[in-house]
Amino acid sequence: MSNHPGSVEPRERCVVRYALERHAAERPDAVFAVSDDGRRWTFAETLRRVEETAAGLQQLGVEQGEPVLLMLPNTLDAVCCLFAINHLGAICVPVNPAYKGRLLEHVVHNSGASLAIVHPDVVAELVSIERSALTTVVVPGTAALPAGLDRLRVLGAESLMADRTSLRPLQRPIEPWDTQSIIYTSGTTGPSKGVLSSYMHSYSATGPDAWCHLRDDDRHLIHMPLFHIGGAFMCYMAVYRGASIAVVRGFRTESFWRTVDELEVTVVFLLGAMASFLLKQAPQADDRSHGLRMVFIVPLGASSPQFRERFGVDVCTIFNMTEISTPLRSELNPEKPNCCGRPRPGVTVRLVDENDCEVPRGEPGELVIRTEQPWAMNHGYNANPEATAQAWRNGWFHTGDVFVTDEQGDFYFVDRRKDMIRRRGENISAFELESELIRHPAVREAAAIGVPSRFGEDEVMAVLALQPGQSLAPEELLAFLAERLPHFMLPRYVRTMPALPHTETAKIRKQQLREQGVTPDTWDRELAGVRVRAQRFN
Repeated sequence: MSNHPGSVEPRERCVVRYALERHAAERPDAVFAVSDDGRRWTFAETLRRVEETAAGLQQLGVEQGEPVLLMLPNTLDAVCCLFAINHLGAICVPVNPAYKGRLLEHVVHNSGASLAIVHPDVVAELVSIERSALTTVVVPGTAALPAGLDRLRVLGAESLMADRTSLRPLQRPIEPWDTQSIIYTSGTTGPSKGVLSSYMHSYSATGPDAWCHLRDDDRHLIHMPLFHIGGAFMCYMAVYRGASIAVVRGFRTESFWRTVDELEVTVVFLLGAMASFLLKQAPQADDRSHGLRMVFIVPLGASSPQFRERFGVDVCTIFNMTEISTPLRSELNPEKPNCCGRPRPGVTVRLVDENDCEVPRGEPGELVIRTEQPWAMNHGYNANPEATAQAWRNGWFHTGDVFVTDEQGDFYFVDRRKDMIRRRGENISAFELESELIRHPAVREAAAIGVPSRFGEDEVMAVLALQPGQSLAPEELLAFLAERLPHFMLPRYVRTMPALPHTETAKIRKQQLREQGVTPDTWDRELAGVRVRAQRFN
């Protein structure tokens, strides 16, 4: 931490460009990044590739402070692009490559980006978006491209490679308070919001006060996608600390421990559902024969002691979201189920009612946060001053999540105030799903809700009221949605009612639907044997 709580960290500690240059100069041959395709990059090699990519972006017209869309699956090359954008002092906008239709259109328009680096499968979706600032699309590993590209300049991977000596100096130094990224978090009462994050924000979210149990020689498994803070911020954290990363396409239960061994992983972040998947595998004689020393499990379930005992690792947990900087953390091996820990140094938290008045201990309230250091959390939502003002009202950031505390000062998550569904690590906007449901001509009104999953988190349920005289088979609805939404947003459950319950102000009573849950007349696509093909980016 810096010497004064009201100041920011020095540039060489919390700005990606300067931190990477420092480590490359001090220990050039130390391994920084490995991947499941056999590549190993030292700090010096990483810096060289980042500078070459940055030079290529600069020649394409990317300037300091400009947003650049990044829509790639997890690879070392994607991490290189992430760092190269920031190397220029430009703003990285990582987006789920599965986005399509109006979800993608909103992100493109809101970001204002003129250049995008995307997977080949995304190009056709971008071409269909009208009246955007986007002019140039770079496609690493260019395959056959769709017709109608006259409106966009589409370039291959070679455009991202240039002589590093051609890299022009920055207009000014990159500062800790400069915007580093815009990461979109699912909308709840409207379209997704682009969270403005500074370098100081990403540093604070993963710094020594927040992730205090880490060592600088740890190797972190990057299996969470780069369009989540669980992927992007962990890559940044490794650069800040001089640690290393192991980049893989995603979490796979059946190959997890083999990946840990082959890539020499020492620390991993697991969603609660992932930990559950690993525990449900049949016990093996070599369950403790690995190099993993620590697992962060979020949320922390009742089975964490069992996980620790079976696999011989230390366990801890945190509470975080895209907008904030890990305000709650636990000690090693907490025993209380569903506990999120206590406030870390440098943050002040309160639990408040709907009027922002603090609630008594033991009563539920919304978690609101302040930090001692400036720029240690988000600095608003991109091009959305109304949402920014609402979230930051009365000088506190409002998380929208409800907690209670016990007599020892530990915090426990109760529920989400926001109307958001979380399914296996993906945040799903009910508003955006409902917007697509209602587009089907047979649907009169629709509600999207989360119902409990046996793996933790939620399963997606669509509750429909149809137009008079209309019928709609669930299989037909899924086929309709599959053309418009990424696979993870497709509902598992579909229930049709004569009419949806409403409040006196004509709002759908979603809580009533949640309480009813999966009713006998609810269609279940897993029981029906209907498979949804997940889009793979190879």
